[in-house]
Amino acid sequence: MSKSENQSCLNLPRAVPVSTHLDDQIAHAIDTKTKPPGSLGRIEALALQIARVQKTLSPVMNTCSLTIFAADHGIANAGVSAFPQEVSGQMVLNFLAGGAAANVFANTQNIEVRVVDAGLAGEPLSHENLISRRIAAGTASFLDGPAMTGEQLSSCLDLGSELGRTAEGDAVAFGEMGIANTSSAALLAHKLTGQPLAQFVGRGTGVDDEGLVRKLAVLEKASARTAGQLNAGQVMAEYGGFEINMMAGAMLGAASTGRIVLVDGTIATAAAMAATHLLPAVREYLVFSHASGDAGHQAMIAALEVRPLLDLDLRLGEGTGALLAWPLLKCAAAMLCDMASFESAGVSGKA
Repeated sequence: MSKSENQSCLNLPRAVPVSTHLDDQIAHAIDTKTKPPGSLGRIEALALQIARVQKTLSPVMNTCSLTIFAADHGIANAGVSAFPQEVSGQMVLNFLAGGAAANVFANTQNIEVRVVDAGLAGEPLSHENLISRRIAAGTASFLDGPAMTGEQLSSCLDLGSELGRTAEGDAVAFGEMGIANTSSAALLAHKLTGQPLAQFVGRGTGVDDEGLVRKLAVLEKASARTAGQLNAGQVMAEYGGFEINMMAGAMLGAASTGRIVLVDGTIATAAAMAATHLLPAVREYLVFSHASGDAGHQAMIAALEVRPLLDLDLRLGEGTGALLAWPLLKCAAAMLCDMASFESAGVSGKA
């Protein structure tokens, strides 16, 4: 099967390219607010993006939800993480109990949190609030062969798309949990961009200097296993995680419903990279929330040529950065809708 045929087999939702036909009107509305033009900086650009996506000069940005995708990775057995694989399932239970940072940040803003088992290792967890979309009990190790089959990738994208479409909110955020998923993210970024692997390999879950050297060596060996140019679908099957690929599908699904997607840190950015390679139009729906303290994420955002909203040295994942950025979207939309213009306020404009 050829590369193009391989990717064409994927059932992808349709994301309509964002129209710019209202841009002049939106820009005029922003520029005539009671402030010097451009004085609200990137909030003005954010307001323009939101208004474009919603196709209105009066965008609504009142509600957001967070969906956390969890899965395990076969590459964890190669010693690329400082934590054992069972932490993934333990953290899922912590999410469900409301004890994680993502829960705390979400609760302060009345944001709903959904937790999805995309493929945790071991026996399935039993909890009434856990959404089970298990593909398998963790991926295969991509050191020796593909992380998943083409059929499993299709399932990830289909299930993720459905979760993205049904997620509640004017904007949606996605987070993740999965020991060793920074290894998967690094290889996805490397193979999708063609840029050197080393720049995408960070410490992840706190590996020390020796561990970082070992991690890079393992990933270089895994990278060498596939030669030549791969299309996005092939890269995702060879090196992706169930939670990463399902998140990419969720981004496609949410964008197909015409909503802003808040992209979190390293893992979510890798998912966004994959999603935009599958459907380039999705890029216009994405808001990159923060620049992670992880070196790999710094390289990713440089490769994407994006400037995230926040820079707080975060490197936790779970959707925490997306949750912290959410109030900025609310303020940007409110500025466009509620802030007085020079004319309405009777304030003299520039002489």
